[in-house]
Amino acid sequence: MERLIVLDTETTGIDPQEGHRIIEVGAVQIENREITNTEFHKYVQPNRIVGDSVKVHGITDKFLINKPQFNQISDDLLSFIEGSTLIIHNAPFDLGFLNHELKLNGVKTKVEDLCPVIDTLELSKEQRPGTMHNLDALCRRFGIDTSARTRHGALLDAQILAQVYLAMTGGQSNLFQETQNNEPQISHPSMIKKNKSNKEKIKVVFANEEETELHLNYFKN
Repeated sequence: MERLIVLDTETTGIDPQEGHRIIEVGAVQIENREITNTEFHKYVQPNRIVGDSVKVHGITDKFLINKPQFNQISDDLLSFIEGSTLIIHNAPFDLGFLNHELKLNGVKTKVEDLCPVIDTLELSKEQRPGTMHNLDALCRRFGIDTSARTRHGALLDAQILAQVYLAMTGGQSNLFQETQNNEPQISHPSMIKKNKSNKEKIKVVFANEEETELHLNYFKN
């Protein structure tokens, strides 16, 4: 059975080439199309201030004091995802940060060299071109409860994305097609059966003159 790991990160910014770093990693395992309690979750000391990104995730510099640095969690993270298929929303973003952190630690191998990756952003674009594809939009589309998601959080977003992925790949799309076939359904002549065997035995009773006159007078009134 294929092992699926849904993964998300929180960072100090949007571009690792500008010195931004990972501050949270969250991942959850899917087994036999069930979201399990097998999870990976770590906060990371980024060796820089969080800055304006605190408005997105609410993780403060004070909170990150004494949290482990990425090189202290990287072995555990790689062991957790090894042998799995990764499910990531907007995968280039998270992979870019993860690979940058590994490179800073002298690891030349990239995450995508270790694990195949499914990008749910691209999957959504294939399924519903022309619609919105962010995580909030997908949750609305599939009726997934996000009331606990007041801010972004790596583990919480991974748990929500796991639900989204199962909904996207659940094979139920035919039940909710946006367009329906309104063409009249015509049975093939071979499917129509006429009972001719007792045709000669059928008794036909015609209306008499009085019944015919009553019938005609009824429609005159």
